[in-house]
Amino acid sequence: MNGRMFYPAIFQPEEEGGFSIYFPDVDGCITQGDNMNESYEMAFDALGNMLSYLEESGKEIPIPSEPQTIQLVKDQFLVVIEFNMLEYKKKNDSRAVKKTLTIPSWLNELAIRQNINFSQVLQEALMSRLKQ
Repeated sequence: MNGRMFYPAIFQPEEEGGFSIYFPDVDGCITQGDNMNESYEMAFDALGNMLSYLEESGKEIPIPSEPQTIQLVKDQFLVVIEFNMLEYKKKNDSRAVKKTLTIPSWLNELAIRQNINFSQVLQEALMSRLKQ
């Protein structure tokens, strides 16, 4: 799942204020918020959490519906949530992953003498190569 996707979210105003939110295309993806700004942020986070879980579990990522095909009931309204998995992971998944690699011994010794941080150099090189 790469690139931007646009998931329709149904916002239901609540009597006590705020909104309940669910995604018709993503089973179990439900949240709420006290106002419109908080509700949008909560919807984005809920969607990110659920899609990340599905991806990590090897489950199929649902295809978003076209907004015009969503049926609403009284007082509900549709908000389209823009989502990009790579951008979401950059902001929310900073876990370190151990990698084993091989370099020539002379290069290793030279780098150690110059106090080179191998992890930092590798990250910078990968980000440069991937144009991130």
